[in-house]
Amino acid sequence: MSEQVLAPRPGRVGQLVARETQADSLGGRLNYIARLLARDWAGLFGLTLFLLVVLAAVFAPQISPHDPLDQNLSVSKTPPAWTDKGDWTYPLGTDNLGRDLLSRILYGSRVSLTVGFFGVIIAGGLGLVIGLIAGYAGGRTDAVIMSVVNILLAFPYLLLVVFIAAVLGRSLLNVILILGVTDAPIFVRIARGEVLRIRQSGYVESAICVGARPARILFDHILPNLIGPMMTVATFEMSAMIFYEAGLGFLGLSVPPSVPSWGNMLEAGRKYLTTSPWIATFPGVAIMLTSLGMNLLGDWLRDVLDPRLRRARK
Repeated sequence: MSEQVLAPRPGRVGQLVARETQADSLGGRLNYIARLLARDWAGLFGLTLFLLVVLAAVFAPQISPHDPLDQNLSVSKTPPAWTDKGDWTYPLGTDNLGRDLLSRILYGSRVSLTVGFFGVIIAGGLGLVIGLIAGYAGGRTDAVIMSVVNILLAFPYLLLVVFIAAVLGRSLLNVILILGVTDAPIFVRIARGEVLRIRQSGYVESAICVGARPARILFDHILPNLIGPMMTVATFEMSAMIFYEAGLGFLGLSVPPSVPSWGNMLEAGRKYLTTSPWIATFPGVAIMLTSLGMNLLGDWLRDVLDPRLRRARK
């Protein structure tokens, strides 16, 4: 009678190893992220809102019913189409100059996403580089850098932004640079804290003991572990920048009045809140939904990219 070799059934550890091995490939990682997203309805809803705003910004010329700059005083302050005096030619109504609100909101998403995206790239890039230097160098270098960062963070942020914007003047480029540079200290503190934590790990200490160069330690061992926290912070800060750009536009310090933006629309509708509230209401709703989507997406990214939170939720 031939002997049968029975393979042991994989236990919990074996299943975990198999799962991690399967997730090593790019397709496995994408499938794993998709499964996590499908389980989190809030994250899925946030991603849907964010993608809708992105699609609206990209395809604004194709889906806008009117030119956002066309003025027609004969239809000024037309209410939304579903009201008694509304007109489906202007689904969300018109402003005080007869410009279509839906078209202006669609084009205004371009300004908000442009400011948020490039502002975060500038702030994240500066903060990552400075945070890496401060956290790894330590000593006097770290003390000087963090002293400057703490001084900048001590200023009321909105007052600082308003002051710089008033000095430089109204321009899309100026708004991006102002928000990008003034928001960098937040990324510096996040990056420095993560570097200080990672430096104490065993694999970094081993690399130092074998004589690895600082550049290799930074780029091969420390920098990859900063991507997750920095992406999470970037999502929340992009949402905040959209708010600040709208605030600057409301104060008349963002893009010129000829450029459709949600902040400019809020400022224009402020005078008609009692007679034509839709002029300011719909841009405000657009800002709220965009910020809500990005915050929900940021919460989901934090849970996915932080293994400790992911284990705690299981």
